[in-house]
Amino acid sequence: MVIRMGPGYACLYVGYVKQSLFGSPNSWSQMDITNQLSRAGINMSSSVGASKKKDQVPLPCSIASSRKTSGLRTIAKILDSGHVCGIPTDTVYALAASCKHPKAIEGIYNIKERPAEKPICICISSLDQLSAVHPPFSPLLWEFMNHVYPGGMSCIVKKGEWLKKLGVGAAYDHVGTKDSIMIRVPDHTVTAHLVNMTGPLAITSANPSGEPDSIHHDMVISRLGHKIDAVLCDGDSNELVASTVINCTKIDEEGITILREGCVPTVRVMQIFEQVKNKLD
Repeated sequence: MVIRMGPGYACLYVGYVKQSLFGSPNSWSQMDITNQLSRAGINMSSSVGASKKKDQVPLPCSIASSRKTSGLRTIAKILDSGHVCGIPTDTVYALAASCKHPKAIEGIYNIKERPAEKPICICISSLDQLSAVHPPFSPLLWEFMNHVYPGGMSCIVKKGEWLKKLGVGAAYDHVGTKDSIMIRVPDHTVTAHLVNMTGPLAITSANPSGEPDSIHHDMVISRLGHKIDAVLCDGDSNELVASTVINCTKIDEEGITILREGCVPTVRVMQIFEQVKNKLD
């Protein structure tokens, strides 16, 4: 066994060792080696620990685990304080800001260099949250949303005072367009729990504008970590692309229009719409 010592570390190379020193190689154990090193005055735990500490690179932002309640609480607190975080959804990772803090929503545009003419959508935890504020949606629109939510589809609907009752009040002019708003209801337990803690969130994909979507929390940290406050880490995303965007503002007069095909194919969306329409006819 050759022991190479350097500043703050111990590197072990296990090779030819005289049997008289340690016995047969097959009989070696971690305890045997540790004991022999201890006799030589070498503390492996402190040496290796010092190496890890020395080599550790500080993260550009705070991180929290989606698998811990404390992690969700940490991110919720940061969002409620008016900061921007990276969060998982049922599709790809998103940048999120609380609708209580319009300045944070404005910050998202700067963080990802998003063109001002591209609106940001809102994320709620369930359709029940929406129905509780009684928006003036037609039976056809309600039935259609009942079939697509929760999931990887986003519906654009007409804006109204109901948004303020939903908790979007302060951000009313900072989300959607002047007349419409896109609503996301992710089919993702972590996201739903988080939104239940914070209220509606303004979200958009967590990537620099024009670049591929983030499909793992490491991508969010490496590309945008220096610009945001925290990331809720959930590993690989469920999808490789964002949600499918459906314009429902004229659903009763002209039907629906697919503005962006995402993780749910256009043909599937149209099948759902036809089924719902036929059911109500």
